[in-house]
Amino acid sequence: MSVRSRSTIRAESEIAAEASADVLVVGGGPAGAWAALTAATAGARVILVDKGRCGECGPTSKGVVALWDIPPGPDRERALVRSLSHGGDLGDPEWMDRVLGETHHRIAHLLRWGYRQAGDGLATRVHLEGRRYLAALRRTLFRLGVQVVDHHPALYLLVDGDGVVCGAGGLAGDDRYRGWTIRAGAVVLATGGCAFLAGGAGTDVDTGEGLLMAVEAGTELSGMEFSGAYGLATMSDLREPRFADLYDESGARIGGDDFTARSTALAALAQGQAVYADIPPGPAVRYGPASAAPAGTTAVSATAGAGASSVDPRSGRVRLRPVLQGTVRGSGGVRLIGFDCATTVPGLYAAGDVASREPITGAVGGFDGHGGGWAISSGMWAGSGAARFARRRGRIGDARPVPGAGLNHHPGADARADIDPRAVIGLVQEHTLPLRRSYWRSAGSLRDSIAELDAMWPVTEYGLGGIGPDQVRARQAAALLAVARWTKYSALARTETRGLHRRTDHPGPARDWRRRLLTGGVNEIWVRPA
Repeated sequence: MSVRSRSTIRAESEIAAEASADVLVVGGGPAGAWAALTAATAGARVILVDKGRCGECGPTSKGVVALWDIPPGPDRERALVRSLSHGGDLGDPEWMDRVLGETHHRIAHLLRWGYRQAGDGLATRVHLEGRRYLAALRRTLFRLGVQVVDHHPALYLLVDGDGVVCGAGGLAGDDRYRGWTIRAGAVVLATGGCAFLAGGAGTDVDTGEGLLMAVEAGTELSGMEFSGAYGLATMSDLREPRFADLYDESGARIGGDDFTARSTALAALAQGQAVYADIPPGPAVRYGPASAAPAGTTAVSATAGAGASSVDPRSGRVRLRPVLQGTVRGSGGVRLIGFDCATTVPGLYAAGDVASREPITGAVGGFDGHGGGWAISSGMWAGSGAARFARRRGRIGDARPVPGAGLNHHPGADARADIDPRAVIGLVQEHTLPLRRSYWRSAGSLRDSIAELDAMWPVTEYGLGGIGPDQVRARQAAALLAVARWTKYSALARTETRGLHRRTDHPGPARDWRRRLLTGGVNEIWVRPA
């Protein structure tokens, strides 16, 4: 395997109908970029396909990435103990230590795209401006000879006669919507999580197709019950005014660290109360530490983040609303079976938000600097593992596409039997977006959601599809429905409250639930303890 000639380095707007690579990376966010550059450094021929433009879409492109920087020693040991407890004792100290070690090793190089900030005594935090960070990664991919293909959504995986993943296929997002397939010795999924089109900044591309493709190929998921992660946004701006002081409707300041204050604010919102952020007036609202606001902190116009209708006239504070972030900030995703980020299906690796973060975050999700470090570490490990697998594998035999929901070219013989993807998405959002559905849960509400979502699945599987852009929308709707079902079934099985999973009928943690839940299946959902 060899790196491409530098004379051919360029971003592609299209590829041939059939192409090949040693490693195919699906997804162009930070995890996908780190996977691709690591595989290329190992000598693999790498193609990266993205449903948008690599480096310019996704949550990272809309904000600031936080990373922990803790060198080896007593501080790291104390941080590991605290994180394990904070995550409901579902994390893995070895995984945590590896992520912290990998991130610390990369910090000096990453600082050119951000700044360092003193932490709470256990950790120094590094903040990276998302767009600059991603743009730098994109340039690095070109230098290493990675073939970057923008606006080419992947819709299904390819497997050989033994069920080993050997590529993927999809559509080119141009006017012609041509089909493409890429055969590869190994595939890295880095498609992000699923935020159910809730409207969070940059999460419009996080619609769960990667999770659906993985399960259709036979993988298992883990931690899908920890999907009730909500962010806070103003009434007129999608971005989250992080690090601002929060206040309840009585005007009392909500105390605690960032995670605790946000959790308290969300609990108040779930009870129908108002919550406000103290964003100081002036020419700019800082989406980062309000005190120093150093270079690298994103700044926007104050009026852009605070519409007149969202400002409390008495205090001048900005009213906030909850925005579901699902598995993007939650813990759930594809189960990993080793430190090379391999999945339970040979030839398939996962990195970033599409992979389960339970080993490093337990039940609390990607807050407090975990997400950025996980994207770097899992991306590098998956890229390296995929390159090794491809090298050992050698020649690829005959390949076939994995059948999937929403991929019918002609959904029904009778056009009246076809289903509009918007109807599927509307039902999914009815059972996921409201706080009463995903923040607070009970057996009754979960069974109600499961019954309606299950009833929609057969119709979606056989009556949803189309050609060109209709097929892309159909596949997205099918993925949203599938992810919603996995989260509801998993939440019903965990009869306790732990981390992001809150049951009104089981309000406390239970000792016998200090174990992870695996789930899978497409037509028939199954859940079992790990």
